[in-house]
Amino acid sequence: MDALSEDLELLPATRRALRHRVAVAQREGRSPSLVAAVVRGGEVVWEGSRTCVEGHGPDGNVQYRIGSITKTFTAVLVMRLRDEGLLDLSDPLGKHLPGTGADEVTIAQLLAHTSGLAAETPGEWWERSSAALRPELTDVLGEEPFKHVPGTRFHYSNPGYTLLGSLVEALRGKPWEEVLRAEVLEPLGLRRTSGLPQAPHAGGWAVHPWADVMMPEPSEDLGLMAAAGQLWSTTEDLARFARLLMLGDDRVLSAGSVREMRTSVAPPEPGSADLGYGLGLQLADQGGRRLAGHGGSLPGFVAGLWFSEADDVAAVVLANCTSGLPASTVAADLVAIVSEAEPRIPEPWRPFKEDDQVPLELCGPWYWGTSAQVLRLNQDGSLELSPVGATGRPARFRAEPDGTWTGLTGYYAGETLRAVRREDGSVSHLDLASFVFTREPYDPAAPVPGGADPQGWRGIG
Repeated sequence: MDALSEDLELLPATRRALRHRVAVAQREGRSPSLVAAVVRGGEVVWEGSRTCVEGHGPDGNVQYRIGSITKTFTAVLVMRLRDEGLLDLSDPLGKHLPGTGADEVTIAQLLAHTSGLAAETPGEWWERSSAALRPELTDVLGEEPFKHVPGTRFHYSNPGYTLLGSLVEALRGKPWEEVLRAEVLEPLGLRRTSGLPQAPHAGGWAVHPWADVMMPEPSEDLGLMAAAGQLWSTTEDLARFARLLMLGDDRVLSAGSVREMRTSVAPPEPGSADLGYGLGLQLADQGGRRLAGHGGSLPGFVAGLWFSEADDVAAVVLANCTSGLPASTVAADLVAIVSEAEPRIPEPWRPFKEDDQVPLELCGPWYWGTSAQVLRLNQDGSLELSPVGATGRPARFRAEPDGTWTGLTGYYAGETLRAVRREDGSVSHLDLASFVFTREPYDPAAPVPGGADPQGWRGIG
């Protein structure tokens, strides 16, 4: 074993800090109970709980309702359909599910809450009323479903995810929950995640805002709205789900597809600390730490699941109160406690293997006009293009079978990087989105648009 191999077991001081955060959250949030778990290295490394009933603390096997974390499960099902070629994220919904009244919105817009659809359903509060009031999609959307022009802004929409659930049913020919169980829950071993509660499970409670008294909340079957918030789950199951969202699992969704889910599609609201919304995942910045995950709530329950890919840490928090306890904030705090107290130990540096194809001729300094850039080859085979002496994230490129490279991030996302060669096979210059990158500023031997002054570089006489 390498001398720097990381022991997954947390230090006593870290464990105490986690217990303290959970205890403060349960007391200040006045929740009847709270259960939490932390994941590192793909394993649950800490579990904790607090309860107002001594001797009856919940554990990682007790179900709580997880509300809108359900949306991330639905998004995984949609991404699977995309990966199988059954749809494209740019497809209008009406291509696969016509007649809803939202035919023109794209699947990507529904996933990222940029469809312009209303935040809630018309009529009674859907989370606390019978699904029989909304037997058809037209009852979910109402007569005026749009609040904004599709694609123009982020506007969180529960009905939008109802449409995605119906899309899954239309293309699979089976109920949403049945598809979810076969394609996600069973492969990942999430045996304690279900549409309806299964013992042992917590009861949902409303806590009076100005007095320490409670009353039970109703638990409704959400019907057509199920894909937006129906599920019950446990910290143990959600810990496994967090691993999927961080690393991917080819039995369910590839690492590339979950990485795509974590990419910001919808910009954040002005003044928000969030980084926006991806494809079924909320994105946030916590003191420079990039987090992804989702929060959830339904009457009687709040939930939070957040993870830091860079730190390889995830946390889940579940509580059984309608409001008062910020489960998402607590989950993010648990991630921070572990990440800051016990930073991830990086893997040792290793050179490429002898038989690896290393395109050294592309590496090193390049110039776009007079702007100095450097192209570096990463261990995973991708290229990074960075401005010399400037801050900001580099643009990353993936190698393609035809010898070109496709941009994955930033300004050049989706653009093609091509090495243009001379007759002798050596690289003359790089072509990137019509920009010409040369080995010297305004290289006169390269086809720089507008050419270079024939007198070349010179000082003032």
